[in-house]
Amino acid sequence: MKNVDYELVIIGGGPAGLTAGLYAARARLNVILIEKVMPGGQVLTTDWIENYPGFPEGISGPDLIQKMTEQVKKFDLNIESNEVISLDLSEPVKKIKLSDRTITSHTIIIATGASPKKLGIPGEDVFFGKGLSTCATCDAPFFKDKRVAAVGGGDTAVQESIFLTKFAKKVYLIHRRDQLRATKILQERAFANDKIEFVWDSVLTSIDGLANVEKITAKNVKTGETKELSVDGCFIWTGILPNTNFLKNEVKVDDNGFIIVNLNMQSSVQGVFAAGDVRSTGLRQIATAVGDAASAVFSAEHYIEKL
Repeated sequence: MKNVDYELVIIGGGPAGLTAGLYAARARLNVILIEKVMPGGQVLTTDWIENYPGFPEGISGPDLIQKMTEQVKKFDLNIESNEVISLDLSEPVKKIKLSDRTITSHTIIIATGASPKKLGIPGEDVFFGKGLSTCATCDAPFFKDKRVAAVGGGDTAVQESIFLTKFAKKVYLIHRRDQLRATKILQERAFANDKIEFVWDSVLTSIDGLANVEKITAKNVKTGETKELSVDGCFIWTGILPNTNFLKNEVKVDDNGFIIVNLNMQSSVQGVFAAGDVRSTGLRQIATAVGDAASAVFSAEHYIEKL
């Protein structure tokens, strides 16, 4: 085998990245985990997790990540805060360009997760951080006894809207359809919450105000009718986009940019694997990210052994 810096480089430090790190460190691979900011990913902004096995009372996102991080550190996983600028996967020895240097590896696991999707409407960029947010856990306390809008109909939108009611006096939940997509138990809780008012069959068309958010405009997709709502804040949860800007067509992705892998988490490039929210999959949960990562490390080990 050619001399390389590492046998395995893991890119991303959310649940998938940390699990990959745990399995790789226990397998005594020469491994490094590169995380742009700090371990955690989207889970850090999750108020409460009820569906991750082993925590019958539930656990907060930050607490779960803290436990995962403590666990990997017991096995001396090398974690570095750095940004991956680009990859060169043209040779068997892969090159990973970081902000300050280039490192080489036989295998890579991409676990960079995903980020909230933008709506692309007037006011969205102007008011981000000035009343507009994608993280209720981070920003809900700023809206105590105020009115806020929430946009979306999936698990995240509904769960975060329920969390907002701990602080806000009114939450307008705007959804483009006439029924929610969220898990039934979350729907039941939302419908039972008298602080949530549903705005069905509607999309957000603009966000307005002076220094901060003061009102939003919603349009009914069936009637074309528009209405303004006076709010102090707006939270948007309408899907996610993969964090793959550094990939630059090095591996095959689906129409939405998520990495296509086989059952072994192998991408279109030998020795390059993907795990968690960044991969093309029908379900994105912490439990599936953890399973993906275990499979990816197992596959990477076999690849390295064959070399």
